Amino acid sequence: MQSDFADRPAFETIRPRRQTAPFVFNSAHSGTDYPKRFLKITRLDRFAIRQSEDSLVDEIFADAPYLGLPLLRARFPRAYLDVNREPYELDPQMFCDPLPPHYNTGSQRVAAGLGTLARIVAEDQPIYREKLTLADAMMRIEGIYKPYHATLRELLSRTFDRFGVAVLIDCHSMPAPAGAKNSNYPEIILGDRFGSTCSPVLIDMAEELFIEHGLRVTRNRPYAGGFITHSYGTPKHGIHALQIEFSRHLYMNEKTRQPNGNFQFIRQIATRLMENFMAMDFDLVCRNDKFFLDNGRDIAAE
Repeated sequence: MQSDFADRPAFETIRPRRQTAPFVFNSAHSGTDYPKRFLKITRLDRFAIRQSEDSLVDEIFADAPYLGLPLLRARFPRAYLDVNREPYELDPQMFCDPLPPHYNTGSQRVAAGLGTLARIVAEDQPIYREKLTLADAMMRIEGIYKPYHATLRELLSRTFDRFGVAVLIDCHSMPAPAGAKNSNYPEIILGDRFGSTCSPVLIDMAEELFIEHGLRVTRNRPYAGGFITHSYGTPKHGIHALQIEFSRHLYMNEKTRQPNGNFQFIRQIATRLMENFMAMDFDLVCRNDKFFLDNGRDIAAE
């Protein structure tokens, strides 16, 4: 089956001329390039299908390459393919072909309709008119998912080779509940899988900066970090991963998906965060790697 992205890139890496610090930024859910074939097989209109996008998150961190930090971003939309899942985390009810027995068909994410190929977007709206073929799934997974992760691994490997440590910042957004502006609902959620995927120095610095700017911050609840944070964050090997979730009401109109009047302020905070990260004492981060080793923590198994 020919790729839906045969004539254009499905994702892109924006590399600085020279990397200046051991950080890699990733925006896997901000893609807005909806293939024509995909739009023909969905039952949703162009507005409804966008409800699962982390709209504009790549724009919030757009200064990263200018500061000397690589930024990997998806062009494909999350409703089409979710690289923040296991590669074969699929719902058998979505397919007209039987799935191989080694596929993960029983996860909570699959049950919720949010597997590698999602069954629904926000508010439980089904995406597809009819069942898909296994060939369709393989086209997306083999042709886009696996190259995406190979690129992310390569960025982290090169970063580690150069600096002796690498930090992945996984950038996301979340829908704001009704009345979020006037409630205690968090505006920023920092995820490190309950202390297992990055040095506490990193998450402490991020939390302090957001609080300084008047934002409500929580850690790991309700989002502790997805497949990417869990898979790549291995501090005992010198690779750290921190997930950052922005409440969408902070920077965009959730109905039109356009930036609101606060967008530049949020972007400035993100740039300030990157600058603070760059100014860190990386020897301190590396000493925290020793902490994970000394305490015998098997991060990959948690």
